[in-house]
Amino acid sequence: MDDRQRLCEGAATMGIVLTEAQQDALLHYLALLFKWNKVYALVSRRNGDDWVARHLLDSLAVLPYISGSRVIDVGSGAGLPGIPLALLCSDKHFTLLDSNSKKVRFMTQAVIELGLKNVAVVDQRAEEFHPQTGYDYVMSRAFATIADMLKVAGHLATGSARFLAMKGVYPEDELEQLPPGFHVEAVHVLAVPYQKGDRHLAVVMANHKK
Repeated sequence: MDDRQRLCEGAATMGIVLTEAQQDALLHYLALLFKWNKVYALVSRRNGDDWVARHLLDSLAVLPYISGSRVIDVGSGAGLPGIPLALLCSDKHFTLLDSNSKKVRFMTQAVIELGLKNVAVVDQRAEEFHPQTGYDYVMSRAFATIADMLKVAGHLATGSARFLAMKGVYPEDELEQLPPGFHVEAVHVLAVPYQKGDRHLAVVMANHKK
């Protein structure tokens, strides 16, 4: 089974039907990532790694949990999950935030080559970034802990925003150590086709002031 077939069948398993243009764009992004990774080591490489599942399908698994119009991907790295999601959500604006210059260069080039008009790349640390308008969703695939994410990126959210933290095994310890002022709305199991190991999405919200 080639990458296109794996992508389409995997997405369909998750209830996502990809147009041919979306397939082309996602595979173009994956090819760019593979090319740049040889030089810049943007993502770790493991023998037998399935990049379609690990990077594309894993990112798209978050799709059902995003609404709103403004999304920020904190510590986006190589643009994951932000770029795959932006390719499918032309009606939403995505900000890809990272302070690693080589990763920022890659994301900037990928956004240009993919013609993504709904994506902004920001070269800055999360705690130093102060946008004029807050975000409906603050998400991350790579933060050390959920508490760390809330500490450095909590100010990026609107009052009713949701924080989406992609995790492997159920993050029980992390959820018990949330800072004051936040609560867990839900923890979803992410069933990623062709992917071994557990995947979870923790959804956290700020407590509403009375």
